[in-house]
Amino acid sequence: MTQIFDESGNIIPVTILKVGPCVVTQVKTTLNDGYNAIQVGYGNVSTKSLTQPQLGHLQKSNIQPLKYLKEFRVSDPTNFNVGQVLDVESFVAGQLINVTGKSIGKGFSGLQKRYNFARGPMTHGSKNHRAPGSIGMGTSPGRVLPGKKMAGQLGNKTANIKKLKIVQVNNDENILVVKGAVPGKPGNLLSIVLST
Repeated sequence: MTQIFDESGNIIPVTILKVGPCVVTQVKTTLNDGYNAIQVGYGNVSTKSLTQPQLGHLQKSNIQPLKYLKEFRVSDPTNFNVGQVLDVESFVAGQLINVTGKSIGKGFSGLQKRYNFARGPMTHGSKNHRAPGSIGMGTSPGRVLPGKKMAGQLGNKTANIKKLKIVQVNNDENILVVKGAVPGKPGNLLSIVLST
């Protein structure tokens, strides 16, 4: 993240995103596939980086080898053609977007860090400091109920940040400047869709 100044001199916290260019690799229609969607590819790679089935799928449409493929549902697939390039020209400053990506993984975390549990007393002979405490009733029901909050992996899950405002669009560099934070580390792969 960084910050920029607007015309009034106010500081705006922004994230700078490199967007595309992405290529439409497949158009799915209700008639052929049962639903309307487009498959979008991103990230040019050498042919040896992909398997034969992946290469065959792309070569069928005469498209260069791409590292990432992702499907997006659309209401009208006739607006898209195979080989069409999608870039920041699809966006305008002031629009609201939803950004989805993997959140930063924080490893195996305890309950205080993961769920903001209160800890036990540190003094007066207490030996319960960061322990989970009771995890359920006794003989009845005689089991731990599903969904019980316990220690475990924190982060590294798909996160969706909604209604982020586009501050600037740079068509020359394919750069989108968005107000606020997005999931994951710098260099993380994100998918961007317009908010409805």
